[in-house]
Amino acid sequence: MKHIIAVLLENEAGALSRVVALFSARAYNIESLSVAPTEDPSLSRMTIVTTGSDEVIEQITKHLNRLIEVVKVVDLTEAQFIEREMMLVKLRAVGKEREELKRTADIFRGRIVDVTEKTYTIEITGDGSKLDAFIEAVDRTAILETVRTGASGIGRGERILRV
Repeated sequence: MKHIIAVLLENEAGALSRVVALFSARAYNIESLSVAPTEDPSLSRMTIVTTGSDEVIEQITKHLNRLIEVVKVVDLTEAQFIEREMMLVKLRAVGKEREELKRTADIFRGRIVDVTEKTYTIEITGDGSKLDAFIEAVDRTAILETVRTGASGIGRGERILRV
């Protein structure tokens, strides 16, 4: 089962590598990882997407909590949360394909962010399944390049990750 784990940690050199090393040493897979400073410049928020049973995820959170730099760990999938991911996809767009790709981007609420004579670069934001659906909706042979950020998540309502 997919889990999104939010980690609040000290914003210092080496903190990210220690978290990644923890996963690597225990043969846990990281499907996506994003990290950036928070509103408090001394702290960073890391979002880790991984898969595993409830027992495996419990072990991961226990190991994360033991790291000195880690301030707080929350498995967002334990309650309601909002997940977003961003994708940039460069597509071959020539002739009649241009209008069809524009319509498809509009259907998915995507935005064309770069146009050349032969390509469109489209930005799409949403949960992973929406981005996957866009990839399925366009002609695979038209896809030149794809870049995805990985998931970011936040608890719904009053649920917050704070010291």
